[in-house]
Amino acid sequence: MATKKTSMFTLTERLSITAADTATFATIDLGSYVDVGDRQALQVHSVDFIFEGTTAGEAPTLAMGGSAWVNVQVTDLNRGGLVFSDDRALVAGGALNYDIDAFLSQATNLYPDNFGKGSDDGRYVVNDQLYITGLSTAINTGASKTLNCTVRVNASIVSLTAKDFMAIAIQSTAADN
Repeated sequence: MATKKTSMFTLTERLSITAADTATFATIDLGSYVDVGDRQALQVHSVDFIFEGTTAGEAPTLAMGGSAWVNVQVTDLNRGGLVFSDDRALVAGGALNYDIDAFLSQATNLYPDNFGKGSDDGRYVVNDQLYITGLSTAINTGASKTLNCTVRVNASIVSLTAKDFMAIAIQSTAADN
């Protein structure tokens, strides 16, 4: 199905959430990696979500200022907000839950995507952007805090057969509706 053109490499983007209950957005440009003419796609092997506070290394709980839930998703289509887990555009998702009285937990709820056409080693992306959406239920705005989430996408470039590239492109277009 796919022939690897590169070894695995990492793309990163930081999402900075500054307001509670307001979707925050960032993108990763894939224009240099995806080529329709050569049937070249990006194969996403894994996605890591690293939560930090306002400064590097600061606990994310300081930015939340109280019990909160944070959800960050990576999609290959711009949905304009968080999506349900059955959305074919969803590539990966991570969550951070903090109960000021009891616990802090972090989980990746989709890692990597296994819904679409791909291999057992990841998800093929033929779109020219990855879209990152984040939402937190609490931000400590009184202390001018920011909740940062660094998204690390481990990927490689692959060449697909004409049939496979077309199938993935059609699926992505159909998911856009």
